[in-house]
Amino acid sequence: MGLTNLNSTHLSSAKITAAQDAISALENALAEITTNLSAEERKRYGSINEQNKLFVNKVYDYSQSQPNLKSPEVDWDEFNRDYSSRNSMEGMISRLESLITRMNNAKTLHDYDNYQSALVEYSFSTYKAGTSAPGFENKYKDLKQFFLKNSTSTAPPEEKK
Repeated sequence: MGLTNLNSTHLSSAKITAAQDAISALENALAEITTNLSAEERKRYGSINEQNKLFVNKVYDYSQSQPNLKSPEVDWDEFNRDYSSRNSMEGMISRLESLITRMNNAKTLHDYDNYQSALVEYSFSTYKAGTSAPGFENKYKDLKQFFLKNSTSTAPPEEKK
């Protein structure tokens, strides 16, 4: 028999509501800074790569350690605010991505558990339909559509009647 109930930890309704409220609070807290870029804008502005991050960090370091070498043509107050904001956002994004990965892992285990239980139910319905138990023939036919012969699914082998 395969492994089942790989994740039997479930959030209570209160915790689900609390998590949804926390997400709403986060969305509200960040609403003023979040921006929707068009595909064209995203392409135009691009993404700063690791080499360019190192460059920006080095410019920041020079501005802090040797302010007498700073260009007067740069708005350094804005540069510092941008630098601080991007560092804060990078940290939050990293934490959120980690949380999303862990939530996806938990969901994957719940999906697996559901699928394994559904396969057991299908096998039971196949068996009961073979015994002419009332109602199971229609249920079996309805479930059988998910296991067509041309399908690449991992359908359980049908029992011989």
